[in-house]
Amino acid sequence: MSETPRATSARRGPADPVKVLLHRHRELCERAVDPLEIAAGLEAHGVTDRTAARFRHRDVFSLAEELYARVPRGGEGDETAGRPRGTGEGAAVTGRSVGTGRPAASHRARWLLAAALPGAVCGLVVLGDAHTSGPLRLALLAVGAVALAGALALSLRRGPLGAPGRTPVGARVWGALLLAYAVFGDGLLDGLIRGGPETLCPPATAPLLGLALAVVPAVACARLFAVRARRRLTGSRGLDDFTARARPLLVAVIALYLAALTGLLVIAGLVPGTRPGALAPAVALGALLFLARLLVVHGFPGPAATALGAACAAEALAAASVLAGRLPGCDLLAAPVRAAVETWGTAAVPALACGATAPALLVHAVAVLSRASAHARP
Repeated sequence: MSETPRATSARRGPADPVKVLLHRHRELCERAVDPLEIAAGLEAHGVTDRTAARFRHRDVFSLAEELYARVPRGGEGDETAGRPRGTGEGAAVTGRSVGTGRPAASHRARWLLAAALPGAVCGLVVLGDAHTSGPLRLALLAVGAVALAGALALSLRRGPLGAPGRTPVGARVWGALLLAYAVFGDGLLDGLIRGGPETLCPPATAPLLGLALAVVPAVACARLFAVRARRRLTGSRGLDDFTARARPLLVAVIALYLAALTGLLVIAGLVPGTRPGALAPAVALGALLFLARLLVVHGFPGPAATALGAACAAEALAAASVLAGRLPGCDLLAAPVRAAVETWGTAAVPALACGATAPALLVHAVAVLSRASAHARP
């Protein structure tokens, strides 16, 4: 079979620059199931369209096509030999299926069931909390907390929100503490300001129920972003072109999730037996958790953990400043928090903590998740 003119011209001269690049990234090229994965991997290693021009190609996508074509795939021991595109790992990212499509449909059904589990468990706990009292209520809440944690872990283990082996311990801890503050934080802060633990308000269960129910739209939006981004990657002819297509997609997906989250939080507040909470901090927390999870899924766990930790630290600092203000001569330490609570209520603290962190994380997410390398399969 004759070689293409581009491949022939690349081989002329004393050195073949593409061959040098192939040796440098041979592992990436051998495990790739299509040229798009190579293009994303090259971008992750700092190869740009300008770099591709030095290898006699107009962009990274064109260079990736030649690298993919040069790797032998019919030999013995080649795992990708004879495998049609869209199967294996590719199907997991793009959502495509082989044959009848039933395995993929079954896989999606398991994702949705796992995503619905936290909302179902939380609903049962809220129902039990409203109809029990005393030691039985405390035991129910303890068991319910463990069950809810297990349901959340299951929903985040596989599917569009799954990132096995990449979730930092810090992100899990900070996320759990932020959820705990959403339930108990306002009552705790109100009690500290009023004078002691004996004045604590009952926990707000409506925000937790709304956030638990919002796992379903979070899974759906994460999958929508992964599939549509992959399609835009297929239709792009350059890294800048893909970035221009991916950015509005990410913003639209986040807006869609926030709309669904807001609706579910409003509905959760109307459920009999729930204790209402402020809407704004719950929406800000939901946005922060969703953005953090998207970053973890696409290989950026560090910024996600940092943002969650910053919001958690701000809430803890607010409570600590009120306690410190009780010390002789330290009234000024509690003055900012007291002023905010007197003006906007106790919900101002989580609203400011999460509301300031979420936009910063959004800016970072738009910058990194609109790169082709963010959509390379591990």
